[in-house]
Amino acid sequence: MMNNTLPESLLEAMQSGQCVPVIGSDALNNVTDSQGNPIPADSDSLIIAMNQGRPMAPKLMYEFPRAAMNIELKKGRKAVTRFLDTTYRDTTWSVSEFHQQLASLNPDYIIDMNRDTQLQLLWQDTPHILVVGVARISGGSERYRLFHYNGSQYLATQASWLDTELPVLFKPVGTPLPESLYIASDADYVDYLTELMGGFGMPPFLKQQRLGKQYLLLGLRLNRDTPRMLLSDIAYGAGQPAGWACLPDPTANEVKFLQRKGFEILPITHEECLAALIEATTPCYA
Repeated sequence: MMNNTLPESLLEAMQSGQCVPVIGSDALNNVTDSQGNPIPADSDSLIIAMNQGRPMAPKLMYEFPRAAMNIELKKGRKAVTRFLDTTYRDTTWSVSEFHQQLASLNPDYIIDMNRDTQLQLLWQDTPHILVVGVARISGGSERYRLFHYNGSQYLATQASWLDTELPVLFKPVGTPLPESLYIASDADYVDYLTELMGGFGMPPFLKQQRLGKQYLLLGLRLNRDTPRMLLSDIAYGAGQPAGWACLPDPTANEVKFLQRKGFEILPITHEECLAALIEATTPCYA
C-alpha cells in the first residue's frame, strides 16, 4: 500500500491535527487557463509573465521579489498590484485536483505560500478565518489582515472577535480576495519579514497555536532565501521533528536548511504524499 512510504509519526500528526500543511508553488503545476496556459506560480514564471512573456536581466531573474521591486521603481506599486490582480483575480483557472484532495482531508490550519484563490474557492461553503500578510502600512505595528468568512462572504475583523475554533487559511504573501493584498517586492518582504520576526506578522492566537506544531511541506522549494526566511519565522516554536518535506530531488542547500531546522525529507512528490495520506485515512471495507 502506498501509505507504507509515509512515516507513522506523520500519519499520526495529520490525524490528530498536530501537522500543518504548507503549500508551495509546485502544488499549482497542473493548473491552466482556458487556453491551456499554466498559471504563473514559481519565481521564474511570475517574472516572465510580469514582463510580458520575456525574461528580465539575469540579476533580476534571481527571485521574483527583486524583479517586482524593479517594476515598482520604474512603473509604481500599482503596476505590480495590477499584474497580480490580472493573474490571480481576473483570470479563470482550472480547479487543482491537488487542492481538492487537500481540502477533502479537512485540515484545521493551512499555510498557503502562493497568491492564488484555489483554496478560498474550495472553501466557499466552509466558514473559516483568513489571515493575509501585508506590508508597509501606515499606523499600527501589525502586518496582517484578518477576515471571517461566514459561509457567503468575507468580513474584516480583529483577533478579539474571532471564533478561533474555525479552520484557518494563512496566506502570508497575499491574495486578491476579498481585497488585493500582496507581499511582492523586496521592500514588502523586508518590512513583512522584519515584523514577522518581531512577532507582528501573525495574530496572537496563531502565535500561541503554533507552539509545538509540525509542518508538512507540499510543493515548496527552499532553494531561495525568501521562502526559507518565511518558513523559519512562521514555523517558530515547532515540535520535534519540525515536520516533513516532500522533495524527491532536494538540492544541497535545501538539505542543509531542512536538516538545520529539524525537518525530515521524504523522497516523494507532494502528489504522492497526499495520495498516501488520503489512502491512509480512507476506511477499508471487506
